[in-house]
Amino acid sequence: MATIITQDGTEIYYKDWGTGQPVVFSHGWPLTADAWDSQMLFLGSKGYRVIAHDRRGHGRSSQPWNGNDMDTYADDLAALTAALDLKDAVHVGHSTGGGEVARYIGRHGTGRVAKAVLIGAVPPIMLKTDAYPGGLPMDVFDGIRAAVLADRSQFFKDLTTPFYGANRPDAKISQGMRDSFWLQGMQAGFKNVYDCIEAFSATDFTEDLKKFDVPTLIVHGDDDQIVPIAASAHETVKLVKDATLKVYPGASHALAETHRDQLNADLLAFIQA
Repeated sequence: MATIITQDGTEIYYKDWGTGQPVVFSHGWPLTADAWDSQMLFLGSKGYRVIAHDRRGHGRSSQPWNGNDMDTYADDLAALTAALDLKDAVHVGHSTGGGEVARYIGRHGTGRVAKAVLIGAVPPIMLKTDAYPGGLPMDVFDGIRAAVLADRSQFFKDLTTPFYGANRPDAKISQGMRDSFWLQGMQAGFKNVYDCIEAFSATDFTEDLKKFDVPTLIVHGDDDQIVPIAASAHETVKLVKDATLKVYPGASHALAETHRDQLNADLLAFIQA
């Protein structure tokens, strides 16, 4: 397997396909780089070098006790881009991965970055605060923590319902799609998954978003039951200079799979613009 070793000795797995301008993908919780396979195959076939890593503690990366926070996730991403000497890269982040991209730019700048894409992303902050009263209350995330501790496997199975919008009348979500989510989630380390709940919910990315100085595309479904659009995309677009917001009507959180053709086309058009 292709891996890098970070400063604290954590092994980060990545896949690196194709040649051309690099497009780097950061996945959501509790998934792996495999969540991006449809986008990577599509863009790789269009002449791009596509790269995705398993976040520390997830998938095929090692499961350290420490470092399960956004600062370290961003530093891991920076270590990967440096190790591969990526330049003029397009960074694409979904959900928690959108936070990772935001914090990466906030901590490491855009010297290696050409463009950014945030898809169903957690910034500015998921947690309800005085600054963002439209966020979700703490008891929502306390409930997630309790469910993960009680029966992580069943929780991941149950989570696929709102994640894919399978509870909507016109939903056509295959059992295989839901099984893939469960399988990816169960590859993650127990403590890593638990710690990451705080990382994706309580991290405030406001100042990171203000540091964006590259073309940015924000994509969000307006029926996202995991990261509601009002407190995320609608707030993020106010903070990122010259960002473009594209809303998918009636779409769920899982745009990379439920709307893969539309998302692939939008990614290609944005990258080529």
